[in-house]
Parts: sequence; C-alpha cells; structure tokens
Amino acid sequence: MSHTTQSQTNITAGQQYQGLLERVLFSAVTTVPCCVFLFINWTMLFTLRNKLVFRETSRYILLFNLLFADTVQMALSQLLYLLAAYRVKLTYPVCGVLVMLAYLTIVISPLTLVVMSLERYVAVCYPLRHATIITIRNTAVAIIVVWSFSSLHVLTQVILLLDFPYDNLESLQMEKYCAKLNILLGPISGLYDKAYTYFLFVSAGLAVISSYIGVMIAARSASTNKASAQKARNTLLLHLVQLGLSLLSTIHHSFLVAMSKIVTRIVFVRIQIVFYVLIFIFPRCLSSLIYGIRDQNIRPVLVYHLCCRLKLSVAPAKAKVSP
Repeated sequence: MSHTTQSQTNITAGQQYQGLLERVLFSAVTTVPCCVFLFINWTMLFTLRNKLVFRETSRYILLFNLLFADTVQMALSQLLYLLAAYRVKLTYPVCGVLVMLAYLTIVISPLTLVVMSLERYVAVCYPLRHATIITIRNTAVAIIVVWSFSSLHVLTQVILLLDFPYDNLESLQMEKYCAKLNILLGPISGLYDKAYTYFLFVSAGLAVISSYIGVMIAARSASTNKASAQKARNTLLLHLVQLGLSLLSTIHHSFLVAMSKIVTRIVFVRIQIVFYVLIFIFPRCLSSLIYGIRDQNIRPVLVYHLCCRLKLSVAPAKAKVSP
C-alpha cells in the first residue's frame, strides 16, 4: 500500500515538474525574442529623439508615436502572457487596468499608420504643398486626435465594464488568467469590442489602400519623382501588411478556439506560441525593421547606437578577464 502511494506521489511530482519545465521552456521561447525586439525598439526610440532633424520632421514624429505604442503593447502582451503561463491570477481591477492600457496602444497603432499613409500620399501627390499641409503643428494635432480617439474607446469600455453587476461575484479575484476575453464580462462589452474592431480596421484599410492607389496614379505622371513615388508605394504596402497583422491579432482567437477542439493540448500550446510570436511580437518590431533598414537617415544613426551599446556591454567583460 505504501509502495503504491509512493509511486503515485512520484508520478504526480513528475507531472508537476514536467508542467513547470514546459512552461519555463515556452516562456523562454517568447521572452527572448520579445527582449531582443524591445531592445531594438527602445534603441530606435532613442535614435529618433537624439537628433534635431528627427524631432522636427513630421514623418519621424509619427514614427516615434507608432514605435512608442508598439513598444508598450509588446511589453504589456509579454507581461500578460507570462502571468497566464505561470497561472498567476489577478483581481478584476488590476487586470482591467492592464487590459485597458493594452486596448489604448492597440487602437493607436492602426490610426497612426493611417496618418503616416496620408502623409506619404501628400508628399507624392502634392509635393509643392507638402510643407504647408504637413507641418509640425498639424502633426501634433493629428497625434492628439489619435490619442483622444483611442482614449474615448477605452473610456467607453471602462463604462461598459462598470455596468457589470460585480456585487453578484463572490470575490474580485479572477478565476481565470488575465486576458481581454476574460475581463469582458458583459455581452454588450463583447459586441461593442467586435463592432469597433471591425469598423476601425475596415476604415483604416480603406484609407491605406486609397493612399496606395493615389500614389500609383501619381507615379505614372511625368511630373512626379519616380524614385520617390516607388519608395512611397513600397512603404504603403508595408503599412498595409502591418495593418493586416494587427487585424489578425484581434481575430485569431476564433481560430485558436477551433484548433483546440481538433488537436492535442501540447500541439495547441505550440500553435498558440507560434501565433503569439508571429502576430503579437513580430509586428510590434516591424516598424523598426522597416525604417531602420530602409531609411537612409535613420540607418547609420541606429547602427551606431546599437553597436555602441554592444561595445559598452562587451568592454567590461573583457576588463574582468584581463589580468
């Protein structure tokens, strides 16, 4: 009898160890690329604030706003992922704050992409009027409108959350991990979230596509700078890809629910991790990769800061090794 009990104890301990080891490995798979991308994004943000030309150019100001929102979103997503992976349950107020901050940055990214696409459209189609239309003041106003619109969306969600009868709950402690689907307790919150998401991305997609078509038409004109129009067209295509990846991050849950019914748990976890890296983490670093590699003004400054930081981190290590 004691031998059977001891065997069952060993099996249970082995299963718990295997589950912990599995969570540690899967967390490392997501945390390592996330930290790398966060380092690149923060270096990019520092680069954009380091030179006066970047601080006084509208497209770089918009890029800074996009990168800031993406970086905060990436950090929040990784925090929520680690909390869920290690089964840390939060209270509804704490989870609500984290989710609402994530909501804010999620909405800011596609709206900023729309403004950046319109800026490229004006630069190619109306080059003589670009300096008078796209000013620092107008850019600041556009950013304020983007943040205000996003904040209004978050405020609406908070009002809908407060409308839920929390008195019926036994405790404010969540029974599930902190996530958007677990915090939207009322049916009205879910319907509003879906309607707003579809409206936002359809409108943003139409705006980016319209800008792309306008740039293509202008590129065929003899009076247009062909190289500038071609570069703007490629940039708009990349913005459309970013917008599509952001849309996938909002609707991928339905696909995961369907996959969970036909695959085993370990396969489902692996699929979920792949989706998380490709849809949540990688798109948040796409702007840094696009502009850091393609933009001739940013690339040398970004490489300089990246290399300097690497040299500074290697130099103390060499000093310790040397006699």
